[in-house]
Amino acid sequence: MISAVTWVPKGASKSSPVVAEPPSKDEIDEILKTGALRRSGDSDEDEQVDMDVDDSKDADEVTHALATAEALSKDQGDKGSHFQDIADGLRELDMDHYDDEDDGIELFSTGLGDIYYQSNEMDPYLQNKDDDDDDEEIEDMTIKPTDAVIVCARNEDEVSHLEVWIFEESEDGDSNMYVHHDIILPAFPLCTAWLDCNLKSGDKGNFIAVGSMEPAIEIWDLDLIDEVQPFLVLGGVSKKKKKGKKTSVKYKKGSHRDSVLGLAWNKEVRNVLASASADKTVKIWDVVSGKCAVTVEHHRDKVQAVAWNHHSPEVLLSGSFDQSVVMMDMRSSNQVSNEWRVTADVESLAWDPHSEHSFVVSLENGTVQGFDVRASSDTDSSSKPSFTLHAHDKAVSSVSYNPAAPNFLATGSTDKTVKLWDLSNNQPSCVASQNPKAGAIFSIAFSYDSPFLLAIGGSKGRLEVWDTLSDLGVGGRFGKYSNRTIDPPPTD
Repeated sequence: MISAVTWVPKGASKSSPVVAEPPSKDEIDEILKTGALRRSGDSDEDEQVDMDVDDSKDADEVTHALATAEALSKDQGDKGSHFQDIADGLRELDMDHYDDEDDGIELFSTGLGDIYYQSNEMDPYLQNKDDDDDDEEIEDMTIKPTDAVIVCARNEDEVSHLEVWIFEESEDGDSNMYVHHDIILPAFPLCTAWLDCNLKSGDKGNFIAVGSMEPAIEIWDLDLIDEVQPFLVLGGVSKKKKKGKKTSVKYKKGSHRDSVLGLAWNKEVRNVLASASADKTVKIWDVVSGKCAVTVEHHRDKVQAVAWNHHSPEVLLSGSFDQSVVMMDMRSSNQVSNEWRVTADVESLAWDPHSEHSFVVSLENGTVQGFDVRASSDTDSSSKPSFTLHAHDKAVSSVSYNPAAPNFLATGSTDKTVKLWDLSNNQPSCVASQNPKAGAIFSIAFSYDSPFLLAIGGSKGRLEVWDTLSDLGVGGRFGKYSNRTIDPPPTD
């Protein structure tokens, strides 16, 4: 399954990602202790025993066959010449040493070894072959500034990993997608957030934060290939002790105590990352120092989602299974600026990029509600939504605003459909609906660089990209925004 999809801005990735340095012996020992590279139930010792058993079994079978043939030859007298031939044949084949290297004449060769052509360069049949392969490999590994990059958080056969996909657009409408590289994760991923803050100096980088079933938040460098360790870990378990039947856990300072369900990077205050957890808290992290700066405990149940306001970077929304959405000004984080009651558990939420006052929240009961923060501060009236949309038959797991076209919203649901909506005048109307054959939908996201491309991930584990502008309804309603230039997000 694909639990999260995230677009990487064009040009943010290095054109030639670097192959990571192999870990030292001490680092390998530490990785093995964590069990990050071993599936549950696997054991190196068991594997070695199995190999030894198989080898001895093969040797025993050959020996047994040879002894049987010789015994039958003696027992049968003259009639046993046939069995003697079998024994001679087995001895000639020397099956006990079948896998040993033979420095003599090679099978399927001319018998001249390397004498005929002293090198591949002299062989006319191999000329330029290696060069062509190398050029093709270099081209496949090169990320062009025009390439779109999508990161998928995937779990498959008990193995969790990030896949970095290249999505190549073409003028004729055909597209090409392939996995550039992947990153093995030690725990089941639940959410991701891209960030460009270089964790060493504060300059720009290309990183992705991953929340998982574990309390730690891992941040990986997407410009490194074959990396086996995260660049930075926020929180997590520092020590486990087993006392009889009970296991005591000690957490790192400031860590979450349960799964991390939501992440949001602040694009203006670039060293700040917000996280939502099943431990009922929201935390604000300084990713440069690697420390938790603020812990908020306003919710009474699991916190599912967090989102920073695009226009006021100090304002944060959080949505919870306690059926509430809370708005906080993080300059005074101990106070709730506003709170809205909703009709079911919160699945996701998003600020309207075209209005600093509006946001939507999607719910477990299949509805989407819109709110305006300028409503009266009176509790009853402020809780009243701008609209309530019965969008899907099952939970609306993900929502995404189009960054170019105002009032254009996409919703994805576990009912296996993705729908596109026009929210004009707070009177939502469905513009298009599609079953992308991705199974139950868990994550959708519009691209910032190509605003009408929608990435979709779900239970079938297939990454889908929907060119929403190809739908006639979308083209007729929002096509005028297709050439709109979007200002780059602030980075200072």
